[in-house]
Amino acid sequence: MTFEQASLLILLIAMLVLFLLDRFRVELVAISGLLAGYALGLYPADAVFAGFASPVVITVVEILLVVQVLARTRFFDRLSTTLAGLGMRSTGIIAILSGATGFISIFMNNIGAFSISLPVALRISAVTAIPKRQLIMPISFAALLGGLVSLIGTPANLLVSNALAGTTGTGFHLFDFAYVGLPVALAGMLLTAWLAPRLFPQTEDDDAAAPQTQRRRMVAERRVPSASPLIGASLSQLPKRFALQPHALLRNGAFVFGAADKCIVEPGDLLLVETDDTIFAELAAAGALEPDHRPIDASRIEAVVMPESTLVGSRLRSLEVFASRGVVISALSMRSPRIEGRFEDLQLSIGDVLVLEGDRVAITEALEECECLPLASPPAPLAFSLSWQPFAIFAFGVAATAFLEPDIALAGVVLVLALFNYLNIRQAMADLNWPVIIMLAAMIPIGSAVGTSGAAEVIASALGLIIPVAQPLAGIAVVLFLAVALTPFVNNATVAIILSPVALEFAAAGHHAPQAYLLAVALGASLDFLTPFGHHNNTLAMGIGSYRFADFIKAGVPVTLLCYFLSLLLLYVLWV
Repeated sequence: MTFEQASLLILLIAMLVLFLLDRFRVELVAISGLLAGYALGLYPADAVFAGFASPVVITVVEILLVVQVLARTRFFDRLSTTLAGLGMRSTGIIAILSGATGFISIFMNNIGAFSISLPVALRISAVTAIPKRQLIMPISFAALLGGLVSLIGTPANLLVSNALAGTTGTGFHLFDFAYVGLPVALAGMLLTAWLAPRLFPQTEDDDAAAPQTQRRRMVAERRVPSASPLIGASLSQLPKRFALQPHALLRNGAFVFGAADKCIVEPGDLLLVETDDTIFAELAAAGALEPDHRPIDASRIEAVVMPESTLVGSRLRSLEVFASRGVVISALSMRSPRIEGRFEDLQLSIGDVLVLEGDRVAITEALEECECLPLASPPAPLAFSLSWQPFAIFAFGVAATAFLEPDIALAGVVLVLALFNYLNIRQAMADLNWPVIIMLAAMIPIGSAVGTSGAAEVIASALGLIIPVAQPLAGIAVVLFLAVALTPFVNNATVAIILSPVALEFAAAGHHAPQAYLLAVALGASLDFLTPFGHHNNTLAMGIGSYRFADFIKAGVPVTLLCYFLSLLLLYVLWV
């Protein structure tokens, strides 16, 4: 082993240890290693920052920019209401939600897919009483599994495609990964959906925590528009299907009386309902409910009724201090559980919170006059249309990758989104996770040095002494195992960078085509279910779902074993 090879292996081990210790910022470790590699003579000066111009890094940045647009459209928020109304068991709902998350992850990075699905999962948990512990980990795993299916599903796939192109002149096509990745993803998601209710059953702790996780309850009177999904539902179905607690139903200005299961919602009805403050916004965004009256270009301010306020004991219909200024009370958070009559008949007490809409100056004057305390102004609910345009633009860009390089096609997507004002590039660039991007760019020259220095041959030769690499199944099994074993401790892109040259050497030693070996690297790098720190999704899931470290072992081991052996079988059958 030469000095260059030995110094490279020592540098890699040192960096992996520092990454694992997590005591230093990842971008500092990566840049330090990048400069140390140059000082050791592992690559020339013009290659030090070549990773920042790499198509892989550019593609990752482009995907992150597109994800910001798709997440803001809230296109998938309706899924929560639909799933809640199916009346399925938790296993079925987990499987559907996981499948949707996995599908999203095929076309964007894993963190983006998890971020889009997370609000839906939390909403479903609140509506259906399914513990969030049964939902959060499965969608985290599903986001990782979905990345197995396409070239752009995860940076590791792009990196192994780059390695293949460097060896054969042609990289993988967009859905070459699907032959193995799709069956593995489906099997992993189904197993997780079956395991989650059994590993994380409903407990008293879940019930005790439920009230703490709910947001403030609001009472409001809302009109049912002609295209609302509430139409045809009975009042008794509203709590289960839409998380709405009905208090009154009015039609043509008159109350509709009768048994709750006999009172059916019709277009144009007025509903006096109570629910979580965020659910009102979501239902309004989905076109399910709309305010009966709303000022044009209104500000939205919340205010609390103070003990000295002149509003204490008053009914909403008598509040001339607001009506005379054109200010509308759109919702009310009441301390009293007594709700009777119409919204305007509700009586205020100390501590009630008013949601006011109108001219900001007029609201301020009214609150000073009635001695109410303004609170931090919440953001107004986003005007929602079924924003299919950004998804259509993105879908067109994905289709274009069949003819263009992914970075070129996605650059076109970013440009079109910016031209149509869906994307503010300057602001979106500031919101990117730059430490991860810097780490990826810094690791590319180091990973390239593994192949150019001959270190890959040394590793392959050492392993070849104990492994029959002439048998492709054995070589692929070892590469896949190394990737699975390494990915819980380092970024999956780093795993792909380090192991791709080793996989190519294994293939060359056995005189086999390199595709199966490189696919094993990509698959293994994404089978990251064993720890909460191996992937950002798992870290987020642990915090939000209140999991313990052992929970990832309990759920991750069976899923990892199933995916490992199924991947090995399919790689051998389809690619060798």
